[in-house]
Amino acid sequence: MAQYVAGRNSVFEVLKSGRPVNKVYLARGNMEGSIREIIAVLKERKIPIQEVEKNYLDKLTRERHQGIVVEVAPYEYVEIEDIMNRARSTGEEPLVLILAELEDPHNFGAILRTAEAVGVHGVIIPKRRSVQLNATVAKVSSGAAEYVPVARVANLGQAVEKLKDFGLWITGADMHGENILWEANLTGPLALVIGGEGRGIPKLLKEKCDFLISIPMKGKISSLNASAAASIFLFEVLRQRSKMGV
Repeated sequence: MAQYVAGRNSVFEVLKSGRPVNKVYLARGNMEGSIREIIAVLKERKIPIQEVEKNYLDKLTRERHQGIVVEVAPYEYVEIEDIMNRARSTGEEPLVLILAELEDPHNFGAILRTAEAVGVHGVIIPKRRSVQLNATVAKVSSGAAEYVPVARVANLGQAVEKLKDFGLWITGADMHGENILWEANLTGPLALVIGGEGRGIPKLLKEKCDFLISIPMKGKISSLNASAAASIFLFEVLRQRSKMGV
């Protein structure tokens, strides 16, 4: 089943990534600004362009399309082994993100954007009770969905055990975590577990974590949403690793 990616930045990142594009729908008369650069790439690659009325694009996608929508093949998920091979190829300590029962595509997209910026080697999500890669996620990620490998697994607990076999430490982001974020050592091979909106990390998965870390907070609100928490944790990992030269 074909999927659609909308918006100039997202379309441009799709083209840069080399992901196969079946067809491009362009709003009639839309030839200003960055659209010209995109059209030049499309013509060079001989990708079909169809000019349509703006309301046709409105029907194709609910996203803000800025006059351009591309039809692409569905996102391809990877295996955990692919993520580990990617980490090895960089010569870096593995950094994997596990999203447990995340349901909001906007959170997922924002997390992918941060993950790409920080250098996460891959993301793992469950097949059930979780948002999947889709057009909304891609749009919010601002193109990061094209670069961050995502593995979809039947059982997160088994995925955690497999990561442990690869030598990774498993840490969970939890408001009651016994370790304060910047006091924890995050420089080694690591998988970070982020829980779903409102529920946090499922109990059985939390028990499989080697340690839990928390973000100190002074305000009256006791927790952050998943994408904000993931950003804080991931940039602390980057800070520590940069400081250590990891």
